[in-house]
Amino acid sequence: MSINACRAALMGASMLTLTACVSVTVTRGTETVPVAVQAATVSVTPARESTAFTLGTDQPRTPEQLAMVFDKADLSIRVMPETKTIDAVAVLDFTATAPLTAVVVELDTLLTVSSVQVDGREIPAGEGGWHNPEGRMTIPLAAPLAAGGSVSVRIAYAGAPRVAPRAPWDGGFVWATTVDGSPWIATAVQPEGCDIFWPCIDHPLAEPKRVDMHITVPSNLAAPSNGRFMGTVDHGDGWTTWNWSAANPNTYAIALNIGPYDEVRSDYRSRFGNVIPMSYWHLRSDDPAKVAALFAQFAPMMDFYEATVGPYPFGDEKMGVVETPHLGMEHQTINAYGNAYRLDGKGYDWLLHHELAHEWFGNQMTNRNADDMWLHEGLGSYMQPLYLRWLHGERYMQAELQEQRRDLINRFPVVTGTDRAEDDVYKSEVGPGLDLYNKGSLVAHSLRMLIGDEAFFRSITRLIYGMADPRPGSFSPRYGTTDEFLALASEESGQDLTWFFRGYLYQAALPDLRQTREEGQLSLEWVTGDGAAFPMPVEVEIDGRRQTVAMGGGRGGIAVPAGAHVLIDPDNKVLRRDIFIEEWKAAGGR
Repeated sequence: MSINACRAALMGASMLTLTACVSVTVTRGTETVPVAVQAATVSVTPARESTAFTLGTDQPRTPEQLAMVFDKADLSIRVMPETKTIDAVAVLDFTATAPLTAVVVELDTLLTVSSVQVDGREIPAGEGGWHNPEGRMTIPLAAPLAAGGSVSVRIAYAGAPRVAPRAPWDGGFVWATTVDGSPWIATAVQPEGCDIFWPCIDHPLAEPKRVDMHITVPSNLAAPSNGRFMGTVDHGDGWTTWNWSAANPNTYAIALNIGPYDEVRSDYRSRFGNVIPMSYWHLRSDDPAKVAALFAQFAPMMDFYEATVGPYPFGDEKMGVVETPHLGMEHQTINAYGNAYRLDGKGYDWLLHHELAHEWFGNQMTNRNADDMWLHEGLGSYMQPLYLRWLHGERYMQAELQEQRRDLINRFPVVTGTDRAEDDVYKSEVGPGLDLYNKGSLVAHSLRMLIGDEAFFRSITRLIYGMADPRPGSFSPRYGTTDEFLALASEESGQDLTWFFRGYLYQAALPDLRQTREEGQLSLEWVTGDGAAFPMPVEVEIDGRRQTVAMGGGRGGIAVPAGAHVLIDPDNKVLRRDIFIEEWKAAGGR
């Protein structure tokens, strides 16, 4: 998502009407910043109403969906800028894992279905045939399919897909134009899911093994997309088809990007020995110097992530970025970038870096349920202060961590231990919202400070790849949970960290370190949201000399001479309640 194109981190951004060469503002966390916008016009037509079911994602799967594996989707989509419509055919291949009497997929009812075929046989609509009342399409089979059997479904559909009211936070299609009036089109559907424009199983555990895309657009436009480029076909009638093939993509990450693009390309020589193509598709009207400066950041960022986490997961396809009329989104191998080359004094493009993080934290390792979304957003966000240290040193890392600390909300726990939908976690009125990013990052930092670099980074690598020593070609995308990360960190550190995860992630309130000082003794006590023991050791500096106080059972103490200066946690290793920040916020601090 997000920061996830900052999907939640920019939750406060307003709907925009953009004109040529304007400057607008967006909100990053709680910071409002100016952004130079390339677009001449961006459509902000209110979204046509999809059903409530379609506008949700991560819905419970039906018994039929649980009884089949999604082998392949072959999508042929003609995008018609003048009418803001699409005309598409999807061929979906499944293998049954249990007896199957129907195929069930999701597709927005705003799109008109003209034909449904099963293994070449036309299926009528209505009673006894296919039906799609709320956007969940049921297609009966002529005869039950035994486990191990395969079936191919062809769906032809067309129409005007949902227009994004506020991409990427409220998603759909973005129909924009560039400064010279050319069409500039993008999709961003993480909050709503893949069914906004193609028939799929709209659930993170139902990724197809492969998606082939054939995107037909006016011949003066380009259509970069996910995966490996398979060439173009110029039909000689003013239309050209761009062909792509992606392995194991996240369903919401399948993206259409159409515009007057030029491509900058080079090869990245990985520290793991493979060579990875890198591509950036930018508007032809962009300042060449800005394009070159952004593209120059690709290789250093790749090297950081490979050194910190492990091999780039999709090296046999590409590391791709495309400029979009919305802020951004982590579309696997074709990340959306709409930060307008803005500099912020930190020496790198934060949006480019954050979306790249999701190739590891989101696309290679996908959370099993939205309740574990902090594994995407929090661990991905922690990569930014780590990258600042990589680039500029400790001071810059600490400054970034302090920005995250000031933005904490602490209204809802980051994790509940129950299945939740995306809206339940991303919307701050009902869930953690920005704390997925900021609190998740700060929890990761405290964990690293507690167990040390070796145990921490080995835990991260094993979470991402399912193995301790990944090499290109030795791993596949996988699913992860908070409980799995807890088990890995406990194993790597040699200590049971249940108290740590429970105290930080499952409580809204931060652990509160209470202290009393009397008669030459400093007494410390941790108080957590649920009152459970929190044996987090605390470093104490007394007149410049440091000692670590063991906090068995959540309590500890140390002798302190009268008049000595005491500093608790001098290196800010431990995330905890800070009353002075609460007072500042209560007084109107941002």
